[in-house]
Amino acid sequence: MNNLYTVGFTQKTAERFFSLLIQNGIDLLLDIRLNNTSQLAGFSKYPDIEFFLSKICNIEYKHDILLSPTENTLSRYKKKIITWEIYVEEFNSTMNSRNINEYIKKTYKNNDNICLLCSEPTAEFCHRRLIAERFKGVFNDLNIINL
Repeated sequence: MNNLYTVGFTQKTAERFFSLLIQNGIDLLLDIRLNNTSQLAGFSKYPDIEFFLSKICNIEYKHDILLSPTENTLSRYKKKIITWEIYVEEFNSTMNSRNINEYIKKTYKNNDNICLLCSEPTAEFCHRRLIAERFKGVFNDLNIINL
């Protein structure tokens, strides 16, 4: 694995979203959202996204909530009860308690062209950036590309 991609569906049309995945040769879209069935997710809600990825792009879909924040942390951050810095602290603590680096090493060692999916339009204040950094810590030669 040389590249790890991340993408958020917010502020993207379905055409733009799926085109980005195809243009970058994504093999696996790894959905790391805690809730992947929200009606607000439009074309990216499950099970629709799995169907679209398979039929339009020939891309595998996997939802992995072990790479998601807890409901408590996410809810408090969305309601602005905690800051981004506290969110990151809590998220990293959760990931450490899940032994997530070992999990990533065992679960994703043979996957090429993975793209982490979340909702935020950019990765800066999104846990997909934090997970991408964990992947980079496990697979040292990794380039992170935000679509």
